[in-house]
Amino acid sequence: MDATIEHVETRELRYRLAILGPNPLAVVQNAGGWLFDRVLAGWEVWVAVAECDDPRPVRILGADVLDLETCLTTSVKARPDLLAVDTALFGTDSRIRAGLLDSLDTAEFEVALWGETWPAELDCRVGGPVQYRMSSAAKAFKERAHVAARASGPASAVETFRVGTPALAADLLPMG
Repeated sequence: MDATIEHVETRELRYRLAILGPNPLAVVQNAGGWLFDRVLAGWEVWVAVAECDDPRPVRILGADVLDLETCLTTSVKARPDLLAVDTALFGTDSRIRAGLLDSLDTAEFEVALWGETWPAELDCRVGGPVQYRMSSAAKAFKERAHVAARASGPASAVETFRVGTPALAADLLPMG
């Protein structure tokens, strides 16, 4: 084997998924299975949250947990291939709003969104709702993360997103 190939850093060869959420519980409930299956497929996944009393629920799913404010105020060395954002953050943080709109306009990377409320200005920039049906392993790990996050009720087996251009998010299926 060529010695130069042995020294190629694995990180450079992996897809990267960055998830922005208000807290670990919101990420686990809305994107936990998708996150886990991406980690299982070899993606580098990190989650930046605004509030974090306990990072354990996200770590159970295999992702690194970062402070959202730190991420927004420091330069990022590695750009994600796919960015997933809770629409609650879109509505409350002007930096996230501006960055997300710019990303959707320039297609610098793919964008997936989830949330209870949907900003009307995103309607013409992203497609309709799509669902992710997670693997059995993702269901099991999401349930454990759900319990660790002290969530009430069972964890959902289907996660719903809206995406910009779905090339890397091809596993998200149209609803209906």
